[in-house]
Amino acid sequence: MHLTVVAHVEDNPGVLERIASQFRRRSFNIVSVSAGHNAPGISCITVVVDSDKRKVDRVIASISKLVNVLQVQELGDRSAVARDMMLVKVASAGGGGAILRRLIEAGQGRAIDAGEKTTSVEITGTTAELDDIIRELETHGIIEMVRTGAIALAQGDETLKT
Repeated sequence: MHLTVVAHVEDNPGVLERIASQFRRRSFNIVSVSAGHNAPGISCITVVVDSDKRKVDRVIASISKLVNVLQVQELGDRSAVARDMMLVKVASAGGGGAILRRLIEAGQGRAIDAGEKTTSVEITGTTAELDDIIRELETHGIIEMVRTGAIALAQGDETLKT
């Protein structure tokens, strides 16, 4: 089962490594990790792991004790809004270009670069949605692709306050 852990931390060197080490020590499979600034001096680290809730709760307890960690919590499937992003480049001619045009017209993608032979598109969606798009594009040939890990927010009025 994939679970999402979100930590707000002081923006200092080594914090991400110390958090990742907590998962590594317990032999967690990290599915994705994403980190970035979200306020002056504060970063948000989102880690998606393949584990059960009981084990994740134990690692959260140890992470919360680390220096520079302001707050950490697991966002359950029903209580989170999560998205991944990918940049994909495909040949402009043929089926891949047609799929990208369809994604752009449907509002799922945004053209970010066009060459004579290729088109690059930014696509944002759930992990499953991006997996489906990749499978569809693979049949036409992906020239280049890069993908982020998931980022997540608590759903509705709930917040992870720092």
